[in-house]
Amino acid sequence: MISLPTISRIETAYKTIDPVFLNSPQFELDSLNELLGFRLINKLETLNPIRSFKGRGTDWLISQADKVQPLVCASAGNFGQGMAYCARKLGIPMTVFASEKANPLKLEKMRAFGAEVKLAGQDFDAAKAEARSYAAKIGARFVEDSKDIETAEGAGTIGLELLNFPVSFDAVLVPVGNGALINGIGAYFKAKSPTSKIIGLVAEKAPSMELSWQQKKIIETDTADTIADGIAVRIPVPEAVYAMAHTVDEMVELSEADIMAAMRLGHEQLGLVLEPSGAVGLAAAQKYKDRFQGQMLATIYCGSNLSAEQMKQYLA
Repeated sequence: MISLPTISRIETAYKTIDPVFLNSPQFELDSLNELLGFRLINKLETLNPIRSFKGRGTDWLISQADKVQPLVCASAGNFGQGMAYCARKLGIPMTVFASEKANPLKLEKMRAFGAEVKLAGQDFDAAKAEARSYAAKIGARFVEDSKDIETAEGAGTIGLELLNFPVSFDAVLVPVGNGALINGIGAYFKAKSPTSKIIGLVAEKAPSMELSWQQKKIIETDTADTIADGIAVRIPVPEAVYAMAHTVDEMVELSEADIMAAMRLGHEQLGLVLEPSGAVGLAAAQKYKDRFQGQMLATIYCGSNLSAEQMKQYLA
């Protein structure tokens, strides 16, 4: 059975989620529009305690959770920060599994928010397998981003906010990691603005979500070796892929060069320090600008957790 976020649940989540994660800035910039040749609404999900959109889904999920049972999850970094931040408010024990190659800044922040962080495996999906086993062993709840429907419902509040903007969108460019963001936004738009196209964005070096969506079955890849760690999915979440059949109109790939160019453009034009996965919307806008001439689009800058070394490497 396919589980989709509902409008009523998204709207209830909007009334419940910690306001620190809600009503993020959304605006257009004349100079950027002139460069692109179309109007782009820029939604900044980076101005909150965890510097990403993940707090919406994690706060909504934890508000519904058993307040006694310990929680375990796996994360490339941003989801884990959201889980740690929101669990700490309620005093719920939180353990996050991350890859041995995970972003050191994200690991440091998860620990700072009170999570126990365990490193396992060479990528996110290997860490997830260890996290699931560990949760079963200790009797904790294993929380899986995009499988647990609350994560998509929380992300759907971004769609609600975008549709408060007094324009009609031709398309929305949405990064695709495990799928919560695009399924939440897509579900809300399909109900409230069905003529708007929902375009998912993946890294060329991590195409499993695109391949799975195209072929309507789970396609795993051997690697997901992209700088965009937040969307580096090798083994898709089946529930998320099946939901995407109802929420997504199109998927496109971005190269590493596309993503790095967009990070620099976001810094130059918007004054943003975007992590690679947070910049893929701008990367798509820039790469496909000829296609979108004269249209009205929106995109979400979904994360800005970059270490000092990464800033030197990508923004110089």
